[in-house]
Formats: sequence, structure tokens, C-alpha cells
Amino acid sequence: MIHYNGTMNRLILLAVLFSSTATFAQTLPATRPARVLIVSMDGLRPDMALRAATPTLHRLMNSGSFSFWARTTALAITLPSHTSMLTGVIPRKHEIEWNKDLPLKEPVYPNFPTLFEVAHRRKYTTAMVAGKSKFNTLAKPGTLDWMWIAAATHGEDAQVAEHAIELLREHQPQVMFIHFPSTDNVGHAKGWGSPEQLATIEAADAQLGKVLAVLEELKLKDETFIIVTSDHGGAGQTHVPDDARSRHIPWIAVGPGVRKNIDLTTYADLTINTEDTFATACHVLKLPLDKRLDGKPVMEIFEVDEMLHKK
Repeated sequence: MIHYNGTMNRLILLAVLFSSTATFAQTLPATRPARVLIVSMDGLRPDMALRAATPTLHRLMNSGSFSFWARTTALAITLPSHTSMLTGVIPRKHEIEWNKDLPLKEPVYPNFPTLFEVAHRRKYTTAMVAGKSKFNTLAKPGTLDWMWIAAATHGEDAQVAEHAIELLREHQPQVMFIHFPSTDNVGHAKGWGSPEQLATIEAADAQLGKVLAVLEELKLKDETFIIVTSDHGGAGQTHVPDDARSRHIPWIAVGPGVRKNIDLTTYADLTINTEDTFATACHVLKLPLDKRLDGKPVMEIFEVDEMLHKK
């Protein structure tokens, strides 16, 4: 008979626990979402999202993990911030630091791969529906299977929802980005915090609800990881760098394996940045993360992370 001392017994116990954790982790890919949908509601200041009658956003909060203290880039303007959201790096790295349709001789694309590009390399199908023409900067050839981008400088939410729904029904892309522009459009025209903007946010919430209803109709909801967020807030009729009213954004994550009704500010040391949207989506899809990224996966949202931590 072989006798083990106390140290050996502890080693055996650790080995058993590690083995059970490893076995659990091996089953993880089968439970992970097969699809990612990122929705940006342009110009949506967090307090406005809560003040308005937004039943869709509130349902997402209740069924997912969220923060209304996430941060966009220091620039806090549409094109650089969305590029950071979809590349995982700050504007200085992706080099899209302007915010207009420029008369360029040749198209200029981000200096880092977008989520569409990284996903496409791993054979995911990709799509973008965007309500401003300058989003052509994110449409690098060969990275998007399907897209609709507003021909005019500013489209409206109803157009975006219509094209997103059509694209979902026809193609069911595995990685999709939807940009709703109207909250920002009205902010610049009538002001952030204005009654007109509140009404626009409520209408945007309804358009988002229509898109999510189609996911359910197509029986894709249970396999889709969703992030709803924004590129910036605002004050008066504009948004400026390093202004807290411009820089704070909502961030809501919902989907298989995501903890429900979790306010992420319960983690005192957690700051969610817009670059984390890219990193979290890559984590969900098991895409490689470049070491140069500024973003990180927000692991606090996942049930699996909690279970492994308890082990």
C-alpha cells in the first residue's frame, strides 16, 4: 500500500479540481454564441437613455449586464470613436482621426483590422448597416459580405432598421454592426436633453425593438451575443473632447452565457472603454486578440467566468 503525506493529498485534490475545470472548459465552445450583433445608437447619452421611455433598452438591461458609465474615446466624435469600437485601439493607432466625408483621391481605411476583417479571416459572414455615409471608411474591400450605408451625409433610424431587417432575413450574417444615426442628428439640430431628442430616442428604441424581434422570428436570438452602445454623448448642440457629458456612453451586453440584470459598476475597479467592445466580441467568437490592442474582453459579464472563479 502506498501512503501519501498531506502535501501529496493536496496536490491530488488540486489535480482533480483542475481536471474538472478543464473538462468544463472543453464544453464551453458549444455553449458560446455563434453570432455577434453590435448596435450603436449615435449620440446616446446614458442619462437620456434612462430618462426616455425606452422599453427595449430596459428589457436588454434586465436580461443582460450593463454599465451607463462606459467611456468612448477622448475625441468623443463619431468616426474616430466608431473606428475604435470596431478595431479595439485608440484613434492614434487606427489613424482615423477625422469626422467628415473627405474628398480623398483614394479611400483610406483604419490602420488596424476591423472586427469584420478579423471575423472574415475565420470564415464568419459579416455585414454593416450604417446611417451616415462616412462609414464607408470602415468598409474595407473584402471584409464585408453585405452592407448598406446611407448615401446622404445623414440617414435616419427607420431607414437603417428597414435595411437591417431585410439583410437579416435574406442572409442571417454571423457578425453584424448596425448604426442608428437619428439621436445624434437631432442633438445637433435641437440640442442634447431637448424634448425633441427624448422623442427621437424613444423612436430609436422602437426601431431597435423591430430588429430584435426579427432575430427572434428567425430563431437566432438564442445564439446571438448582442452589445448595444454608443459613440458619444453631448451637451448643447455639440459634443467636444474630454467633456464627461460627451465621453460617457451606455454599454449593454446580452446573450447566451451573459449574466442577467448585472450593473457592472458593482465592480469598483472595472472601467469599460469603447475599445472593449471589439475585444469582447472577439472573445465570444474565439478570434485571436492582437497584443497591441487597447481593448480587453469584459469578462465580468459572463456566467462561465463566475463559475470558474468559484472553483
